[in-house]
Amino acid sequence: MHSTELEETASPEAAGRAAVAAAGRVVVKVGSSSLTTPDGRIDSGRIRDLVRVLAERRATGQEVILVSSGAVAAGMTPLGMARRPRDLASQQAAASVGQGLLLAAYTAELAGHGLTAAQVLLTVEDMMRRVQHRNAQRTLRRLLDIGAVPIVNENDTVATDELRFGDNDRLAALVAHLMRADALVLLSDVDALYDGDPSAQGSSVVSLVRGPADLDGIDIGSTGRRGVGTGGMVTKVASARIATEAGVHTVLTSAANARAALGGDRVGTLFSPGGGRRPSARQLWLAHATAGRGSLVLDPGAVAAVVREKASLLPAGVVRVTGDFSAGDPVDLCDEQGGVVARGLVNYDAAEVPDLMGRSTRWLAREMGPSYERELVHRDDLVVL
Repeated sequence: MHSTELEETASPEAAGRAAVAAAGRVVVKVGSSSLTTPDGRIDSGRIRDLVRVLAERRATGQEVILVSSGAVAAGMTPLGMARRPRDLASQQAAASVGQGLLLAAYTAELAGHGLTAAQVLLTVEDMMRRVQHRNAQRTLRRLLDIGAVPIVNENDTVATDELRFGDNDRLAALVAHLMRADALVLLSDVDALYDGDPSAQGSSVVSLVRGPADLDGIDIGSTGRRGVGTGGMVTKVASARIATEAGVHTVLTSAANARAALGGDRVGTLFSPGGGRRPSARQLWLAHATAGRGSLVLDPGAVAAVVREKASLLPAGVVRVTGDFSAGDPVDLCDEQGGVVARGLVNYDAAEVPDLMGRSTRWLAREMGPSYERELVHRDDLVVL
């Protein structure tokens, strides 16, 4: 390959790395394994090193939001837990103890740099409901305006199995979208995405991902594997996709590489936003920050209208309803085989839908009143998945 071709090949990554370094607002996520000792105690040295890097970025004028795991791990030792609990109640108990310890550690270290820590605990509900979504956005913006460093975590003490982010990588991507960040840096015990097991001969780092095609042939693995090869990468790659869809440059690397990643050095894996048309904020919110409270099963004609023609969903196209939802809730729109094709905000309670199914809006208006001459889900409140 000629040198000019090499330069052209490298230029998208160089531009992306430079964009991360020049970001006016950056979200940094750190995993619990990067903050705690093997026995579950907070590692003050690791927190000190991370805070020093964040303080350096703040000194350059960059706004920083930290999404930090570690509350459950930090609460295990004080409660005499030998291993991470599996039941939700014990996890919540550990989180309620550990969150205070974790924040105290951050507060002390940030204070040494003249910075103020601000705790922000979020639940899926805060992202699913428009009012709460906007309130979280407003609060975080105000904290940044007054110079604080928001430290975000899932509110594990009140989250339920049904309504959890499940991983702080996803939470960090949603916060980056929520706050219109310029960059997202995902820090864990994995230094990059590899094209195979890094301990295997011939495996190499995937330094740049510009879209799904760059991941062809790479086994991302499952969420249960961690620290070996591409293990644990499925949520990280999915989170990077959320962020890049929102136009956010994303770097995946280890906590040890935090300074280099934020400085634009060639470490870890860079996920670059595509050059195509980006979804609106509302579409991203519906696709990634909500979960269906129920489902509406569509006939083939309605599926085609919603997916291909980007039309609203009318009652005539619905053949079945499941779940218990209220007007304004997000619901999944499914084909007759059960595949989810779209998600949207429904205009009726679940109990009302059976009487509407298969009926035209004109018939409903004539027989049930003018208020029923409306869509089940309006196209402006709908995103194709």
